[in-house]
Amino acid sequence: MSERVAIVTGGASGIGAACAQRLSRDGFRVLVADVQEEAGHALAERIGGEFVRTDVAREEDVESLVNRAGPLDVFFANAGIFGALGPIEQTDTAEADRTIAVNLRGTLLCLKHAVRVMRPRASGSIIVTASPGGVVGGVGPHVYSATKAGVAGLVRAVAAEVRDYGIRVNSVVPGAIVSAMTAAVLAEDPADLETAARAMAPSPLVGRPGRPSDIAGAVSFLAGADSAFITGTELFADAGYTNAPGQASFAKGKFAAH
Repeated sequence: MSERVAIVTGGASGIGAACAQRLSRDGFRVLVADVQEEAGHALAERIGGEFVRTDVAREEDVESLVNRAGPLDVFFANAGIFGALGPIEQTDTAEADRTIAVNLRGTLLCLKHAVRVMRPRASGSIIVTASPGGVVGGVGPHVYSATKAGVAGLVRAVAAEVRDYGIRVNSVVPGAIVSAMTAAVLAEDPADLETAARAMAPSPLVGRPGRPSDIAGAVSFLAGADSAFITGTELFADAGYTNAPGQASFAKGKFAAH
């Protein structure tokens, strides 16, 4: 069997690391792309992959990453930042520009160069990390939410173009996931996952916050043959947060009695 190759951006920690490990177990040679060099090298060594320092906002980095991968089967465009925070009238324009550069421009560049190498082979799966913030108002920082709404539109638009070339493009929408990214905001320390988990404990709909491994299962599905008939869609791995947030009050309590 020929070697299958996958790229994971933002792959050094959190959701990206869990997905890199899962894809490695699924039989892919994984390129871990990130700006976190120490963590990225360590993970790549553990899974028998390769670390490539990549800032997804820089086209030369993304182009070089894809060229280094060679024949490419899966590209998981996961790198993202919360970026600019605070009230809209206090938005730091430089931070907003960086948020857009990483989350939206970065995703565009990943799609551009993934399609560039997948199209001649007439196959490939591209997966993008979206967010409930791109769908539901008030659950994410302003600029972050705007970029994730843009990502959702970009996925649908590109999926429509490249399906004729045998390439599938989908997004996965994580819910409340305990990771270094959420810990950096909720605990002001990316290593303090316990504090982040406690902060998120009241909100999950299935009795616990999500784990990066929950998203890895969804990404594994979208990367594999079982999802061969799926493109241009959003896979919500968010315990129903986006589309089923209610408590079904009229089916419980006194309404449950017959």
